[in-house]
Amino acid sequence: MDTISRHLDEDASATLERLDQSLVDLSKNIDVFYSLFCGAAIFMMQCGFAMLCAGSVRQKNVKNIMLKNLLDACGGALGYYAVGFGVAYEGGTFLGTSGGRFFLIDYDNYIDFFFQFTFAATAATIVAGTVAERCKMVAYLCYSLMLTGFVYPVVVHAIWNSAGFLSAFNESPFRGVGMIDFAGSGVVHMTGGATALIAAIVLGPRIGRFYDEDGNPLDKPGEFAPHSVSLQVLGTFILWFGWYGFNPGSTLFISVPGYGDVAALAAVTTTLAAAAGAVSSMFFDTLLGFLSEGEAEYDLTMAMNGCLGGLVGITAGCSTVEPWAAIIIGLIAGVVYVLASNLLVKLKIDDAVDAIPVHFFNGMWGCIATGLFASRRFVTMTYGETYSPGLFYGDGNLLLCEICGILFIIAWVTVIMGPFFIALNALGMFRVDPIEEKVGLDISHHKGAAYDLTGPAEGDVAELAEKRATAHGKSGFEDSA
Repeated sequence: MDTISRHLDEDASATLERLDQSLVDLSKNIDVFYSLFCGAAIFMMQCGFAMLCAGSVRQKNVKNIMLKNLLDACGGALGYYAVGFGVAYEGGTFLGTSGGRFFLIDYDNYIDFFFQFTFAATAATIVAGTVAERCKMVAYLCYSLMLTGFVYPVVVHAIWNSAGFLSAFNESPFRGVGMIDFAGSGVVHMTGGATALIAAIVLGPRIGRFYDEDGNPLDKPGEFAPHSVSLQVLGTFILWFGWYGFNPGSTLFISVPGYGDVAALAAVTTTLAAAAGAVSSMFFDTLLGFLSEGEAEYDLTMAMNGCLGGLVGITAGCSTVEPWAAIIIGLIAGVVYVLASNLLVKLKIDDAVDAIPVHFFNGMWGCIATGLFASRRFVTMTYGETYSPGLFYGDGNLLLCEICGILFIIAWVTVIMGPFFIALNALGMFRVDPIEEKVGLDISHHKGAAYDLTGPAEGDVAELAEKRATAHGKSGFEDSA
């Protein structure tokens, strides 16, 4: 009996061990699938950016901007695989310098690479729309690789790597709390937006935007109407959809107790901020127009970009703010977008798709908003009890960290990308020839226009008309007979 009992105990123990291992494997696979789905949703944002940019530019430049969006994904994948992933997540105070993540030589957590790559590609795509219609393809390839391979990864390392000097995950975080940027208002959007701002300044405006062909200032800025509002709206909705991978997916795991609650909160705050941003941007622009022109007009572009501004604004604090605070953040984000867009026009900085107001200015606002509105209970739920809430909850330490993070991102991007773009411009590699710009980059660089608008031959049309007239004449004669 003792022998039988011992065997039964051993079998039961072995069964429990197998069951425990099965549960561990199941949890791991659930987390992999969760990151795979969220990463795919984020990658779908590449399509959203492509549609938004294609709709925003003039018809003669559609092929060019679509190709640049495609190459963003390609260059981002290769650059991040070779260098960027290692710089971002290997050890080191300022940047990763050695380890298996470079070229994935000794790193097999492939889902981690895939998910993080989608964020890097997003940062690079932000720049494409700003410099549309006048940037050379070779320059675009150069700065896309530079951004995803080095500039963006250093920002990631500083704020998201546990060894980073601004990271909230550091064992000894800056000022005891570090910078909270849950999904990347600063890390992704400010980095891409700051790069776009520097590029736009160095590259200069499109011909006819602020100056005529001889370089003389125009009395009124030229307006370049988007060639397809339908594509703009489609792109906006795809981006909004992708943000549900961007923000909730930044939990990285879903099987860990409590992480589902964090993801659910992020989805709710993301939704509310986007809606509030669209409404506030459109009506604030309508109000400004009514006060200056006496006419109330409702601009679809303002609503779309206000929505995107609200999404950018909530990205940093989506897991740490109350739903009501998300609405306030979105409302302010819409106003920030309108004011920033008008500011660029006054400064004669040409942004073809208004990516700088959406991503740079609202990226800053998103970081500041986290320092103001991060609630104690949600900061504790997401990060732990030792982390400080926002200023409106009695602690200004987090806000100070957010401001330091903003200043670091601006300084780092300016120091690296400023000389980089100036060098490209000095070498004649940055801007296309004026005649190529006027003709359009599709014809001058991509073997023809995006749309085949060739009509039928005039002779064929005349022959058809003559044939129908003859047939009609015969029919009329027969009827009268």
